[in-house]
Amino acid sequence: MSNNTVLVVDDEDYIRSTIAGILNDEHYTVKLAKDGFEALTAMKNFYPPVVLLDIWLPQMDGIEVLKRIKEQYPDTIVIMISGHGTIDTAVKTIKMGAYDFIEKPLSADKLLITISNGLKVFNLQQENKQLKVTIEKKYEIISVSRVMEDLKRKIAIVAPSDSWVMITGENGTGKELVANAIHRLSSRANMPFIDVNCAAIPEELMESELFGHEKGAFTGADRRRIGKLELADRGTLFLDEVGDMSVRMQAKLLRTLEEGRFTRIGGNNLIDIDIRVVAATNKIIKDEIRDGRFREDLYYRLNVIPLHIVSLRERKEDIPVLTEYFLNEKNKISRQKKRITPAAMGALSSYVWKGNVRELKNLVERLFVLVEGDVIDTEDLPREIRTNSKNDDEQADDGLHSAKSAFEKDYIIRMLKEHSWNITKTAAKIGISRENLSRKMKLLGIEREV
Repeated sequence: MSNNTVLVVDDEDYIRSTIAGILNDEHYTVKLAKDGFEALTAMKNFYPPVVLLDIWLPQMDGIEVLKRIKEQYPDTIVIMISGHGTIDTAVKTIKMGAYDFIEKPLSADKLLITISNGLKVFNLQQENKQLKVTIEKKYEIISVSRVMEDLKRKIAIVAPSDSWVMITGENGTGKELVANAIHRLSSRANMPFIDVNCAAIPEELMESELFGHEKGAFTGADRRRIGKLELADRGTLFLDEVGDMSVRMQAKLLRTLEEGRFTRIGGNNLIDIDIRVVAATNKIIKDEIRDGRFREDLYYRLNVIPLHIVSLRERKEDIPVLTEYFLNEKNKISRQKKRITPAAMGALSSYVWKGNVRELKNLVERLFVLVEGDVIDTEDLPREIRTNSKNDDEQADDGLHSAKSAFEKDYIIRMLKEHSWNITKTAAKIGISRENLSRKMKLLGIEREV
């Protein structure tokens, strides 16, 4: 159905036909129902963005129909119409989720304006939902390795708690993804997520960046500036690479975090804030504390719940699924579809990724752009990846990895058989998501037995 469909529910033939004529003239798609049961049955077959609903209906009144529509189709815009309406009835239906209330006899102009505005609200709701899905997709943590699955389980436990979190890991491992996941799964998900890159902001600008300033506070302060702390109020403040913050700024930040209030530069008024802090660093903070570059008291204030992301070198089983994911994302937005050969995938899996996931992602994008055909093979890879040699320890690691993979494959097949190859039940038994079990089956070459 088109997104301008209107369902008209009224027990009077004349009113239904009159409204249909008005809406048809404005190029709306109109569906008609003479009572509530017919309307609810019709809505199972199509999804109208807007419903015009009479209150006085036989068998099931409009208020009951409104209740059922909002339970089953919460995004639908329901406009109530009645020739016997009262203020109390109008207020009641609005509280139940109706968009508006129009009295009979109907004004064609008011009817069209209300429907038009209702459609705008509906379309905005759908755009927001799609945007949310897009954002969630952007910050999805792709993995099949046990260590990353354990991390995702910890995130799911930690996120709703509102506790402060310190994320550690090398550059490119995905610390920002973890921070976003914590925010999206928390009670603050609908509030701001404010990112402060402590490594990228010069020390002389950091104070203004965090605390903001009043007009005239210093030379060049020609207007008031709201700082990141204030912007994050009731939301999450992400201090990325907090280990690079100067000791002087650490002291000011610590005092603010302990008191929950601050003043803008050049200001006198105290500003209260309620924020959750998620910090991240690629440094070994205890070494930084020992060398006097990081305050121990700030570390213990931030490090309520520590989360560590291992390097891609320590979870090589994630390399194929990450490569396929990045390649598929490029395929979605390009006319030319590309795939990677098993030999090339093997070379990528054997390589030591010092830049971690970020380096792998950048390489996949480079190959997608530069490889002219639709197949990415070994000869398309950079020389250092093609000629990557393994020492004895790495070969031993590979042998251990192969043995672990064989055990994992045997275990999953056995669990699938026990549950009649029902992926959902098997995933629940193993303790991973259905999607991750499907990825593992694909990675391990597990196909359902006939």
